[in-house]
Formats: sequence, structure tokens, C-alpha cells
Amino acid sequence: MTLIKSISGIRGTIGGKPGEGLSPVDVVKFTASYARWLETQSVNTRKKVVVGRDARISGAMVDALVCATLNGMGCDVVNVGLATTPTVEIAVTGEKADGGIILTASHNPKQWNALKLLNNKGEFISAEDGKMILDFAENEEFSFAQVDDLGKTSHRDYTDIHVQEVLDLELVDVEAVKQANFSVAFDAVNSVGGIAIPALLKALGVEKIVPINEGPTGHFAHIPEPLPENLVETCQIVKEENVDVCFVVDPDVDRLSIISEDGSMFNEEYTLVAIADYVLSKTPGNTVSNLSSSRALRVITEKHGCSYAASAVGEVNVVAKMRETNAIIGGEGNGGIIYPASHCGRDALVGIALFLTQLAKSNMKCSELRKTYPDYFISKNKIELTPDIDVDGILIKMKEKYRHEQVNDIDGVKIDFENEWVHLRKSNTEPIIRIYAESVSPEASEGLAQKIMDEIKSVL
Repeated sequence: MTLIKSISGIRGTIGGKPGEGLSPVDVVKFTASYARWLETQSVNTRKKVVVGRDARISGAMVDALVCATLNGMGCDVVNVGLATTPTVEIAVTGEKADGGIILTASHNPKQWNALKLLNNKGEFISAEDGKMILDFAENEEFSFAQVDDLGKTSHRDYTDIHVQEVLDLELVDVEAVKQANFSVAFDAVNSVGGIAIPALLKALGVEKIVPINEGPTGHFAHIPEPLPENLVETCQIVKEENVDVCFVVDPDVDRLSIISEDGSMFNEEYTLVAIADYVLSKTPGNTVSNLSSSRALRVITEKHGCSYAASAVGEVNVVAKMRETNAIIGGEGNGGIIYPASHCGRDALVGIALFLTQLAKSNMKCSELRKTYPDYFISKNKIELTPDIDVDGILIKMKEKYRHEQVNDIDGVKIDFENEWVHLRKSNTEPIIRIYAESVSPEASEGLAQKIMDEIKSVL
């Protein structure tokens, strides 16, 4: 069993003893600690919290525990039910709530679940706030409400509201998408994308929709992370169905991967690159992505005469850097699009609408559009950790070994070479070291990654 307590929330496998997995006891303790943190944030005596979840099997149980605990802490709950992560984020501001909790373990397999914690802006809490919540939990520093002060739970569906906000974006051209008469497939990996994506496509005027793994059963049809190796069958379906494009999301719909009409992967790293290219062509401005994202975004940004900046990995870090640099679009190379004109959170629905608009206006096939961007290839690898491994010591030794190269250590160690880079960092959500390497060919990137992994193993 695994339980990971981080500054952004609590994530773990369902079952086991308290403290060893995401047990009901842990769900209650961390939810109560979050409610205690809310008490420190404003003078409102009655707190309001939005709660939503993806479709994973444990979701109903965790949802019941979270809502009851919040009520027990004197908080009113607006439960938006089965909803995407960005839908919950939008609901927090729409309800003028004090915060929100999203019940999703993102791309993790079905045995995982998590509590993702939001502030009153509908954004992930800061590291400082996360530490405070962890301290409250560690010391059980919370007190439940008296019977007359218990909170209440109401229910509201926010999917249609979210879809309408996407349609209202200035750079989303509903008429252009409709006139293009696209045939669009989507793979929702049997989660809430099966609810939200067809609602968006129909609202955009798409009539030919090919659903793949649509039913939100929580029994994921394949490994839920939208990576090429997990989408072989989906790519084959795309070729057989003769569609113009296929969108693939993770269980909570904050990551977007694209498959071209010929069944080839557009590449999740290029989701942000393509959409940023469209946005910058209409509204020039700065861009941001994290250190593990493709160099292609910087190339495209500079092509438009604008400036690019890199942040530490993590949505909250990307958003902070975007605010610092006044960026108009940013995100992460895992297919996460952050478009502040909508809201400051990764949103696959926003990405789908902007990409379909771009595709309609380009008069190109999806595969042809992909060929207009510079080719970089990322090799994504990981090394499993054991408790006796000194990760910080390893990173220090690697930094020293490559001290004559351009090294960035704001988040692990990133080493920039002339035509390639490698980024080493400890995951915030899994007991692993991630080793990402990018170069001008698959062979070069895999070779660089293998070289670095061999060096790490020799240190171990």
C-alpha cells in the first residue's frame, strides 16, 4: 500500500491500515485539516467548499467521506458530482466558494485516489499552505462543529457552465469549427471525459463524433496516462474510423493528447506547442512551460517575437511563473494547457476548442499541421526508489559532474547541452526519480537518457 502526503494534497492506494494507504481514516483526517486551514484564510464564519470527482471506482466512497467530514467541520458543500478537474476549478469561483477538493488521482491506475486541494481562486494551494495543512493533520489540530453548526450539502452540475465558458472565449470560433464538418473521435478512458467532451463537441457544432472508452465506469480500458505506448489500440481505431482528429484525456481531463487522422501521435509535448502557436498568432505575448517540457515551445514563442520562461514542475509553479512574466498561455509538456483568458488551471476542454479552431482555420490535415513544427523527441524514463536511496546526494553528484554545462537546479537538476537536454527530478506523486531527455531524434534522446541512467546507477 502507498500513501503520499505532499504539499498539493494526499494521494494513495485504496485500502490498508491508516497511514499506509488512502484509508477512510486518512481521508477524514486530511479533509478535516483542509477545513481547519480554511478557517485561517478568511473571516467568513461559514465556509463553502466545492467537491467534485472523476469516475474511478473508489470515488463514491471517498466523496461521501469528504462531504460528510466537511459538513462535520461546519462547512457547506456544493457537490458537482462527476466532473473534470477544470470544471471543479471553475465552480469554485462560480460559487464564490472558499475552496475546493477534487477527488482524482489523475493518470494513476484505478487502485489510486487523491484529494487535490484548491484555494478560493480555484487554483491549487501554495507550498506554504500545503505545509500548514500537513502540520494540522500530523498534530490532529482540528475540531469538529457542534450539532447546531453542522454544514449542509447541495448538488449542482457545472459541466454545461464550463462548456459555455469555453465557447465564450474570443479565440474559439464555433462557426469555423462547424463549417469544417470535422469527424472527431475521443478516448475518455472510461472517466468523466465521457461526459464533458461530447457535450463540448456538440456545442461546437461537431456532428460526427466517434466515442472510444466513453462510459464513465472507472474501469479504465487501458493504462490511463495518455502516452503513445498506452494508445496503440486507440490509434488503430482512429485509422479504421476515418476521422479527422482524435482527442485523448486522462481520468480528470486536465491533460490532452492528440492523434492525427492517419493514426499517428501528434505527440503530447506538441499539444501546448500547437495551441500556443495559434494563440500567439492572434494575441502575441509571453509563454511558460516547466523544465521537463519540450524546447519546441521556446522556438515557436521566439518565432512570434515573444519571450519564453521555464518554471519548476507542477501546475502551481507554472501558474506562478506565468503571473510573474505576464504570460498569455503556458502549461506542461504532458498535454496540460493553461490559458488565463479562461482560468489558471490545466484544461483539456479549452485545449480541444482552441485546437479545433486552429485546425479549421489552417486548412490542413492534422498530420500536416504537426509537420509545421520543429522536431524534438523526448525520452521519458524513471528509476524506482527504495527508502535507502539518497536522491539529493545523487542530484548533487550529477550537477557536479556536468558543472561545465548550463545547469538549472530550481527543480532537481536540468542540464542543457547545445542541441539536447536532460532533466532529473524526484516525483512529487510517486516513489521514483524521473529522467527526461530531449534531442533531435528518438535514438539520440534515448541514448542520452540511457547514458544518464547508467551514471545514476553507478552512483547507486
